[in-house]
Amino acid sequence: MAAMVQPTYKGKRYRLDKPELLAPAGNLEKLKFAVHYGADAVYIGGQKYGLRSNADNFSFEEMKEGVEFAKKYGAKVIVATNMYVHNEDIEGIEEYLRSLNETGVFAIIAADPAIIEIAQRIAPDLEVHLSTQQSTLNWQAVKFWKEEGLPRVVLGRETSLEEIAEIKNHVDIEIEAFVHGAMCSSFSGRCVLSNHFTDRDSNRGGCCQSCRWKYDLFEDGREDWVSEEQAALDQIVPAPSSFKPGVTQIPLFQPEDNAFTMGSKDLCMLGHIPDLIEVGIDSFKIEGRMKSIHYVATVVNVYRQAIDSYMADPENYVLKPEWIEELNKAANRPLNTGFFYDTPDHEDHIYEPEEKAAPYDFAGLVMDYDSVNGTALIQQRNHFKPGQEIEFFGPEGTFFKQVVGTITDEEGNELDAARHPLQLIRMKVDHPVKSFDMMRKRK
Repeated sequence: MAAMVQPTYKGKRYRLDKPELLAPAGNLEKLKFAVHYGADAVYIGGQKYGLRSNADNFSFEEMKEGVEFAKKYGAKVIVATNMYVHNEDIEGIEEYLRSLNETGVFAIIAADPAIIEIAQRIAPDLEVHLSTQQSTLNWQAVKFWKEEGLPRVVLGRETSLEEIAEIKNHVDIEIEAFVHGAMCSSFSGRCVLSNHFTDRDSNRGGCCQSCRWKYDLFEDGREDWVSEEQAALDQIVPAPSSFKPGVTQIPLFQPEDNAFTMGSKDLCMLGHIPDLIEVGIDSFKIEGRMKSIHYVATVVNVYRQAIDSYMADPENYVLKPEWIEELNKAANRPLNTGFFYDTPDHEDHIYEPEEKAAPYDFAGLVMDYDSVNGTALIQQRNHFKPGQEIEFFGPEGTFFKQVVGTITDEEGNELDAARHPLQLIRMKVDHPVKSFDMMRKRK
C-alpha cells in the first residue's frame, strides 16, 4: 500500500490502486450475470444467518458452483452471515461455517462477535469482513477491528468522505463502502419497526421495509368526529381504531392527498468516481441482492466502465452522459449522494408516491448468434412482439436499438408475440450480438 498522506482527500491521492467492484447476487443466475458484466467480486446469502431471508439465497451446492464459475473469470465470492444472533441461533453456527468454508468462498461478512470469533477459530483461512451492521464510523473503531484480526471493514453508510480519509490516514486496512443502491431510513439498519409492526425481525433477516409503507396522520385530541355512515359518504379513511363507538376520526390526510412515507432516496456515486478512488476506498459495494437481473447487469456494467476509464487516464477522466442515461434505465427511486458530502435532510427523503424511474424491462437474453444469417437466438424473459422498439446491450460494448421484425420459434413457426416465459425465439438483429447480451424494452 502506498504511503499515507494527510486526510484532506481533495487533491490528495492516498493511492491509485484499482478498487474492487463488489456486486450483489440474490441467486446463482444473478451471480453469473454480475461476473459477466464486470464484477470483481460478488456477495451472496446462504440459507442461514443472513439479512435477506426473502432472497432466493444459496444452497451449499449452489455456492460451490458459483465459486467455480467466479474463479474462471478471476472473481471472488463473499457470503453474508451478518445477522445478530440470539441464544437459540448459536447452536449450528460452527457446522454452518465449516460447510460454508468447504465451498471455497473467499470471505464472510459478519456483524455479531459470536460469528466472527467462531469463524476465526474454525476456519482461519476464511476472511472475515466486518458488516455495515456494526455501524463503524471512526478510525478508532476500525483500528479495534483490525486488532481483532479482521482485514476489511464495511463502513456504515453514514460515513462521510472526510471521515473515510481520516480512517485511511490512521489505519492500514481495507475499507469497503456502499456506492450505489437503497439507503436505510434508520441508522445503518438498526431498525425495529418491522419487529413491532409485523413480528419480522429486521436484524435476523426479516425486514418488511415498513419505511416504504404509506402512512396517514391523525391529530391527537382532535374533536372532528363523524358517524361511520357519513364517513363512508364523504370517503373519509377512518383511523386504525376509533375511540368512540359508531364514529370515526378524521385523518389529517384526505383521499386526494399524497400518502406519507419515510423512505429515503437511493444512493448513487457514479458522478464522483475520482473522489472515491482518491480517498482510498478499496471496495465499491453495490446494494441489491433482491434486485432484478436487469438492475444488477446495468449498474455493474456502468460502474465497471467508469472505474476502468478513470484508471486508464485519471488526469483526463470525464463522466460520460451515456453512463448516467444507462443507470437511469435501472433506477428504482430518485438518487442522491447519501452521507458522503453532507448530512441528508428532508430533500433526500421520499414523502410522496415514488416515481418508478426504471422505464425498461428485461425482455430477452441472447443465447446464440448466427453471423451468416444475422439472426439471434433469444430466451424470452418478458413479453415482446414485432413492431416494438428494443435495445441490446452487453458487457463487451454491445449497444444498439432496433425495431423487432419477424420472430419465430425454434421450429421456424412465425409468432405474433413472444409471450411464454423462457421460450426460445429467433429474430433478425441489426448488429452482431453475443451470449449474455441482454435485450430490453421500454415499459
